[in-house]
Amino acid sequence: MSNTGKNVLNAVWYLVVFLLIQFVMSIVVSCTWLMVRGFDFSAALKYVTSGNAAKDSTMIIIYSALSSALTIALFAWRKWSPFSREYIAGKPWMVILWVVLLTLGTIIPSEWMDEQINIPMPDQLSKIFAGIMSERWGYLAIGVLAPLAEEMVFRGAILRTLLKIFNKRLYWIPIVFSALLFGAVHGNMAQFIHASIIGLLLGWMYYRTDSIVPGVVFHWVNNTAAFIIYNLMPAAENAKLVDLFGGNEHAVWLSLGFSLCILLPSLYQLSFRLNKQ
Repeated sequence: MSNTGKNVLNAVWYLVVFLLIQFVMSIVVSCTWLMVRGFDFSAALKYVTSGNAAKDSTMIIIYSALSSALTIALFAWRKWSPFSREYIAGKPWMVILWVVLLTLGTIIPSEWMDEQINIPMPDQLSKIFAGIMSERWGYLAIGVLAPLAEEMVFRGAILRTLLKIFNKRLYWIPIVFSALLFGAVHGNMAQFIHASIIGLLLGWMYYRTDSIVPGVVFHWVNNTAAFIIYNLMPAAENAKLVDLFGGNEHAVWLSLGFSLCILLPSLYQLSFRLNKQ
């Protein structure tokens, strides 16, 4: 088999393994959790497969955290997502600062874009999301483990492998493809568009650095900001930007402008600061 064929199969394999871990862990952890609470195995399995398990936020947090932890351990052990200390050894502190600023600059524009697209998230997923965000331990799953696991899989493994297939002039093809995969695994159209656009940024940062560190920082700040905003302003989940600004549409446009004043300079700085170590 040619190297191209092997690389394609490897990329597919990484995606399949990631999805299998999510699926198997959701069944195993959910059934175990229910059996501890007095269900027999058949009743627990029926309860989980019927979709009722989505109502238990604690169970969802546990299997989400364990799924991410297992993904991180497996991909690190098999060296599917090689981790080198060279990038951190280069002390890229200014890059990390600009990545943080870039992330903060995307929050309001992203929300505004979602409002314009106006594709609602499915009710069940909204309830799952709310359950995770409302629990203190939910931050471990969504704010700490998920960013590292997803960057290892989609950038450190899949994108790294796909970049070997194309020459330098066509680097954008694997970046776009991996971003679309990243959007698709979120499982709904509402998140697909947003996650795909974010995936383009994350892929670009990986291509420029050969490191998942900038992407993990971006992912961590993004998820952390979402967690903080949800807990400080629970009403923000179903509110529009204009509602959060007291009905003042002028304030919304000012906030968008302010965000772009952070986002665009951050992109400019990163365009020449992102380099392989």
